[in-house]
Amino acid sequence: MIRALSALVVVIALLVPASPSAATSAEPSTREVTIPAGTLLRIDLETSVGSDISRIDQPVRGQLRRAVYVRGVEVLPPGTPLFGHVTAAQRPGKVKGRGLIAMRFTEIDTPGPGRTHIATRTVSRLAPATKKKDTLQIAAPAGAGAVIGSLVGGGKGAAEGALIGGGAGTAYVLSTRGKDVRLGRGADLSVLLTAPLHVTVPR
Repeated sequence: MIRALSALVVVIALLVPASPSAATSAEPSTREVTIPAGTLLRIDLETSVGSDISRIDQPVRGQLRRAVYVRGVEVLPPGTPLFGHVTAAQRPGKVKGRGLIAMRFTEIDTPGPGRTHIATRTVSRLAPATKKKDTLQIAAPAGAGAVIGSLVGGGKGAAEGALIGGGAGTAYVLSTRGKDVRLGRGADLSVLLTAPLHVTVPR
């Protein structure tokens, strides 16, 4: 009798279909989406950097200014944090050279636990050239020296005065640094992905 009842239970279990909820729960709740290389990420810088205030390997942070979409699906929302470091910080020289600051973002806080490594192109900024300004700074003392020299010694005095004034202007330029370059908090950066980024998103 007991064997007959056991056999009947097994038959009934085989005949009754699985419930829809059980089948649904077996389906994965997430899927992987790939952001292709060449995608431009618009970032708000959150760390102030500059050729005169930063050092190589100094941590930098930013956040997405705009969401990133793949085939109409939002993959990375605005405000997603990115992390990186300064790769170059060069002050301008007294004779030549211009201020330079450069950085690279290497990690992003994608949905889910932990950070994801990213490959991006270096972002750099170069201070404006001061060559024209330096020329004016040399020319002005030379002109003034020529005027004074002409009053004292005529044409010969003018030539000598110009040389003396020009020498003073050159000495001033050689003792003065060029312009530094800085990027403050909130600076708008464009960061290019150089390799695909795989992100797990909800279905």
